[in-house]
Amino acid sequence: MKGYVTVLKPGLYTTIQDRGRFGFAKYGVPQSGAMDQFSFEFANLLLGNYKNDACIEWVIQPPTLQFNSDTRICLTGAEVDAFLNNQEVEMYQQITVSKNDILTLKSCRNNIYGYVGIRNGFLTEVVMESRSFYDSITSKQKLVKGDKLEYNSNINSVVSYAHLSAPKYGNSGSAIEVFKGPEFDQLSSREKDLLLKSRFTINGASNRMAIQFMESISNSLPQMLTSPVLPGTVQLTPSGKLIVLMRDCQTTGGYPRVLQLTEIAINTLAQTWINEQIQFQLVDF
Repeated sequence: MKGYVTVLKPGLYTTIQDRGRFGFAKYGVPQSGAMDQFSFEFANLLLGNYKNDACIEWVIQPPTLQFNSDTRICLTGAEVDAFLNNQEVEMYQQITVSKNDILTLKSCRNNIYGYVGIRNGFLTEVVMESRSFYDSITSKQKLVKGDKLEYNSNINSVVSYAHLSAPKYGNSGSAIEVFKGPEFDQLSSREKDLLLKSRFTINGASNRMAIQFMESISNSLPQMLTSPVLPGTVQLTPSGKLIVLMRDCQTTGGYPRVLQLTEIAINTLAQTWINEQIQFQLVDF
């Protein structure tokens, strides 16, 4: 039996995401997928779903949703006050939902990206083996008021009473673990010191495509040919700007790739607020 969720309020920028779109980079197709894969996978784990079942991802301002049939959901990621028909509910555990229930999320207190998982995942369109929204690839870029999201309302599986603690992301100045990028050794000793010993402040231009910083690093890196990039690649431009590519990034780039974030670091950086500071910490493979 199929049910559906109606979007009563869409929030700031709310999409459907799964793990992403893999194997299509040669066609210039971005990977996409949940910005914080850790929180996304937690939602599916607690619901007994497959790892790649699609969830709702919201940014800073969460949505309000109404369900037309019984199901179970789970809330992870950015911390919010959550209410089901004005009754407060907890994050990081299964929540039983009945027909016509309304889920209201408000007062995002920390982090940026939040997730609403549902038993068996949301059944939106599959494009190139993924349900992840991406403008010009999927028919929708983001959810809007009145959208209806289909799900399988058969929930005869065993209910889990597991309740996990919310993950702790670092405070301002947190170390972001990175590997050396392909062009790292072309940096001078001074440039390497600046890159690894300075703190960088996230600026307001950051989004699902890239994280940018207020500070810059003057450098004398040579120009390079367009080369492959992927989420977590740190580019250093001729003007000294550092750009950390994120889940919706392009598949090639023409700037030196000086660092590469670990997967955990991508999740952590995605959840770091604008104006907070981070510091890169070099690790070995």
